[in-house]
Amino acid sequence: MTPLRWLATLVGIAAFGVLVLFVSGYLSIEITNADPRPRGTVYDIEALRRRDDVNVLFVLTDTLRAHRLSTYGYERETSPTFDYTAATGLRFARHLAQSSWTKCSMASLWTGLYPQRTGVLRSSHGIPEQAVTPAELFRESGFRTAGIWRNGWVDPSFGFGQGFEVYKRPRATRIGPNIRIQNPHIKLEGTDTDTVDAAIEFLRIHGKERWFLYVHLMDVHQYLYDTRTALFGSRYSDIYDNSIRHTDEIIARLLTHLAEEDLLQKTLVVLAADHGEAFGERGIEGHAREVFRETTEVPLVLGFPFQLDPGAVVETRTRNVDIWPTVLDLLGLPPLPDPDGHSLVPEIMAAAANRPIEEDDLVGVAHLDRSWGREEQPERPAIAVSRGPHRYVLQRGTDTPNDPTRESLFDARSDPQERRNVLDQQPEIAAELREEAERYLDSPPPPWGEGATHVEIDEAEAERLRALGYALP
Repeated sequence: MTPLRWLATLVGIAAFGVLVLFVSGYLSIEITNADPRPRGTVYDIEALRRRDDVNVLFVLTDTLRAHRLSTYGYERETSPTFDYTAATGLRFARHLAQSSWTKCSMASLWTGLYPQRTGVLRSSHGIPEQAVTPAELFRESGFRTAGIWRNGWVDPSFGFGQGFEVYKRPRATRIGPNIRIQNPHIKLEGTDTDTVDAAIEFLRIHGKERWFLYVHLMDVHQYLYDTRTALFGSRYSDIYDNSIRHTDEIIARLLTHLAEEDLLQKTLVVLAADHGEAFGERGIEGHAREVFRETTEVPLVLGFPFQLDPGAVVETRTRNVDIWPTVLDLLGLPPLPDPDGHSLVPEIMAAAANRPIEEDDLVGVAHLDRSWGREEQPERPAIAVSRGPHRYVLQRGTDTPNDPTRESLFDARSDPQERRNVLDQQPEIAAELREEAERYLDSPPPPWGEGATHVEIDEAEAERLRALGYALP
């Protein structure tokens, strides 16, 4: 089969049935019919629940901000793999992560519960054994389950390995001479090539069975890129874009493997992220510090075992807590117990059928305890409540003694970048969303009863977490 390049930088004319691609510093020609998936329609989406051969590939790109992907309107061609998957599948246009810190965000994503209910808000918190995870549901339904990860915040000691037969860090190989890591705080060993190598090895062994594979990529978090394919300059923000393009090619390699092994037409591909990244928009860089737009708006793209023509877009607000209620519903599998998220299958079916979806008042919440790494400090919650075009941000325990609580309200209709605080201009909206934030903070306990477990972090694990660039005592 012709290697699948997934519409990497288009510089030729597709009308002749070929694409001219810029790959690793040279021009090459690829046939556009390399995608082995058949054409599909909304009826094929509905029929997924009646199939017994559909696998699930969940690719989580750490620290990936939606606004930096071409398919989300970014002017640079950073994401040809995401773009092609969206163009032949489904993109969620307004998707919200539940935190700007990996552990808190991933605990919500895996359980379908908001952070206040999981209780996973601090560095010592973990998911208890009583919690039910998607991996457990997949395994009970006959899937082989594997998770390959390099971020220590999703270490099995924190409860993230529940339900996985294989859950491991990949073996770190030597970083090649063309690889650059421009985040000076990162000392993480290896690259995402190691992660994909381990994923392909799992598929070599279990690819003919039914499987659920979770791949957690870290090169964007590390600002790691390949100098041979760097396209976007050398400033800090440019390096982030270079890293996205590099990671996009890593994902393309994994999808190409599925295509070559005749697995792509039997796999639901889920491309997601745990949080975004700030570049000084409010005097803040990085993540895990606040819950504004730049660190909580993330991508979500579905690639089906068939091609939609054209691809569909869900324009209404969606959230990471909705991911597994949706995937489990699509495949007709048992649901998560009492989730805060809900299945997006009705929105998917409407979008795929090109039926209008009425904008509703769905509320999305992002939450960060800004004292997450300092056990001795009191809680300093930052809560963002999104509804329609508005985002209300409540910050308690701020660094200003005379102003211990700060509030902001943004209206994306007149201010798409959400830089102007309109709290005083729209007091009624602010009051409604303030009430939502207070109601959220009074959330009921999780379905398993108690919240998070307490996990003692030994010095070896603490050092691995420091290698991610986090300041721990």
